[in-house]
Amino acid sequence: MKKLVFLIALLRGCLGSPEDLQGRVFSFPEDSDTAYVKLTTDKEEPLQALTVCLRYVCDLTRELTLFSLATPSEDNAFLLFKQKPGLYQPHVGQKVIDFTEVLEEKGLPGWVHVCVTWESSSGMAQLWINGKGSVRKGLNRGKSLQGKPSVVLGQEQDSYGGKFDKKQSFVGQMSDVHMWDRALSPCEICAANKGSYFQPGNVLNWAALQYTMHGYVLLEKMMPTYNSCNNNNNNNNNRETTC
Repeated sequence: MKKLVFLIALLRGCLGSPEDLQGRVFSFPEDSDTAYVKLTTDKEEPLQALTVCLRYVCDLTRELTLFSLATPSEDNAFLLFKQKPGLYQPHVGQKVIDFTEVLEEKGLPGWVHVCVTWESSSGMAQLWINGKGSVRKGLNRGKSLQGKPSVVLGQEQDSYGGKFDKKQSFVGQMSDVHMWDRALSPCEICAANKGSYFQPGNVLNWAALQYTMHGYVLLEKMMPTYNSCNNNNNNNNNRETTC
């Protein structure tokens, strides 16, 4: 009986059974082409729209990858790439647009809440940083993302599930990762930014996340940053909403 219990626990660990990660972060301590977190979703229907939100803290000035979703036919089916401070590049189906002059905290690095919405029917995409929305731009109108998704944090997939580049790796902490199969409203994104009640992702849900860690990645409690210790009032004032 003890052997059976052990085998069940081992199997659950290998499969990465859903886990509530609220108040936790993934830490990526150094440049690497082997450290990443693989996220698993049961969603296999074609994606005609999406929203991805996450929270991160990072002091890199080079290019880095925040979220990578590949399909068997497209390595950049959906990619959230940060080219440099103030320049974010969402990719949908191998096509990319730039969002520039994005407002972020000045000085020491603090947590940044970033969301991207996209709808195939209109092609409209929008970037949200700390509750502030960018101009909306067209991105690959009419595109449908098809095939079983491979979702990776910490690396960009240059092939389905692999072929990572150390120079594009993420170094820092990441938390509150959610993904929906629709474009969230401004009020919903503002609620996610504030950490107040919102409907969690139906593709990826941080409170019920199925994941496996690879290489030098740690799962830790969320620790205070410069903003949360010394700049709470300013941080809250910067989280403007349209609601």
